[in-house]
Amino acid sequence: MFVFVLAVVFKLFVIQFVQGEKYRDLAEKRTVKNVEIPANRGNVYSADGSLLATSIPKYDIRFDALTPSARTFEKYLIPLCDSLAKYSGKPSALYQNSLRKARANKNRYYLIARNISYSNYTRIRNFPMLNLGAYKGGLIVEQTTRREHPMGAIAHRSIGYEKVDSDGNVTRAGIDGAYGEEYLSGVNGHRLKQKIGNGQWKPIADYNEVEPQDGYDVYTTIDVNIQDIAHHALLEQLEKYKADHGCVVVMETKTGEVKAIANLGRNPEGYYYERRNYAVWESHEPGSTFKLMAVTAALEDKVIDTSDVVDTQNGVLSFYGKKVRDSKRGGYGKISIAKAFEVSSNTGIVSAIDKHYRKNPKKFVERLYSMNLNQKLGLPISISGEGEPVIPHPDDKNRWSGIALQWMAYGYGVSFTPLQTLTFYNAIANGGEMVRPQFLKEVREFDKTIVPFKKEVINPQICSEETVAKVTQLLKNVVEKRHGTGHGLYSPNFSMAGKTGTCQKDYRNKEKLNYISSFAGFFPAENPKYSCIVVIHEPDKSVGYYGADVSGPVFKKIAQKIFTDTPLIDEVEQLEFADAKAEKDFETYYEVAKTYKTIMPNVVGMPVMDAMALLENMGLKVKVDGVGDVRKQSINKGVKIAPNQTVVLNI
Repeated sequence: MFVFVLAVVFKLFVIQFVQGEKYRDLAEKRTVKNVEIPANRGNVYSADGSLLATSIPKYDIRFDALTPSARTFEKYLIPLCDSLAKYSGKPSALYQNSLRKARANKNRYYLIARNISYSNYTRIRNFPMLNLGAYKGGLIVEQTTRREHPMGAIAHRSIGYEKVDSDGNVTRAGIDGAYGEEYLSGVNGHRLKQKIGNGQWKPIADYNEVEPQDGYDVYTTIDVNIQDIAHHALLEQLEKYKADHGCVVVMETKTGEVKAIANLGRNPEGYYYERRNYAVWESHEPGSTFKLMAVTAALEDKVIDTSDVVDTQNGVLSFYGKKVRDSKRGGYGKISIAKAFEVSSNTGIVSAIDKHYRKNPKKFVERLYSMNLNQKLGLPISISGEGEPVIPHPDDKNRWSGIALQWMAYGYGVSFTPLQTLTFYNAIANGGEMVRPQFLKEVREFDKTIVPFKKEVINPQICSEETVAKVTQLLKNVVEKRHGTGHGLYSPNFSMAGKTGTCQKDYRNKEKLNYISSFAGFFPAENPKYSCIVVIHEPDKSVGYYGADVSGPVFKKIAQKIFTDTPLIDEVEQLEFADAKAEKDFETYYEVAKTYKTIMPNVVGMPVMDAMALLENMGLKVKVDGVGDVRKQSINKGVKIAPNQTVVLNI
């Protein structure tokens, strides 16, 4: 027994003085831990300040039933329970019994309220006893955040959302995820928590506690009105044609700012939702929308002109046993290249490209390369997953074949994402200047701009102004001329220019044969403000599959509603006279105001009485501070106005 006692004493000595530091550290780690406090993510806004994504704080309120002294507990128990009863509608006696039981059971983590809003949190923390704080009143507050999207499913995939895997790891798609680390996420804080049993941890006093720094706010280029128009126009057409999926992108011509991007795919139950970012990710054969690239290259090389005549040869051409066919049986006979483009004659365009590049296909391909068509758009890291453009080169033996040139001419054997195709069409609308698609306008901290995003030019001039003018006219003719494939979209009220596309999908397997229907273009045709592309995959063939029928109406609806709901400021400015004398012509101003009743005209320099008559006729309330000519107006010209809005004219 004496030896045993000596052994126990020796072991205690070793544990206390030799291994003591090790076991103290282990005990500390098991009972106290440094917990990270997540920072609030910054908000994501549209261009006009509408909230697209935000972090909503949620709170759990718990009670350490042993912290208050016996005197404090008895003094404030009934007032606290009465307050909780008013808050929840439950009997006060129920709370009294529960809190007394919690104190008797030494419960230091009793749940009072879960997942409540900030306003309810501030209300409860001011209840009797809890208002004494953590160290006298036993108040325990735990905060979490939840990402919410006030606009719902609209642009959900592009704005971004949270996805939690089985291990609890959070990933985010779209803008919200891409700019998270750099701008939105902020800097996390930390504090100590102590284990109080049953896997529960209670915050404890920590003078080294670091408060989290909230993330910056990101302002996107998205216009909520245009986004809403694009989303619903696409959804309606997908449902009508029972298509698998589709996308729409609307881009501001001069800046490259993406004003709307909708990506909808069908789930097994037949409902459409923001499934993948098809516009950025999905690279596919474009079909006839590529004819614009082919004709632009040939015009720029000066091997063709739009008036040159081609023979469509009864609508069928053969190359190495493979046939190129026109959609019109029997073809179009001998027609100009311009008409071949307008009616989308495969044989006409292929014949022209084959004739002039057959002996030197490298010249054609490298002309396409010079227009940046073989390069990714170089989107910011935020917009991840951009598909690879594919244009085979004659030196690439793995991809080049005897029919590569001819198939390429009408959009087969090449591959682009919708956004890459749109960027080229936008360059034509922009006089030849190719700009990079922009998704962000700026990063802000409150009202302070932290990072501004400006227009980025990919290629200052992809082709000559002469070529731009010729292909622009071709795109206008597609819609305006009766024989044009897009003539069904024509409207005398507003002008559009574009190209239809109908591409076979899985054409090597007739059982799986499907179609990709597309329309790309810009509006208005003169001095374009917006470019747009619509791509719809696998429409029900029994209902229809041609680009003019499936995708074209979406394009028209978007253009029409944008034109109607948000009049184009550039067009208003075109109607204003360039010199001061002309600006005083009241009749001209009256015509502008009559046509664009929701756009503020420029009345500076006009007699105040004329200006008042004009503006009151538009439904505005006018205040003036004298007589004479208008020197200043409180609402700038070109700004959208509302009925009964007040405008102040300074004389």
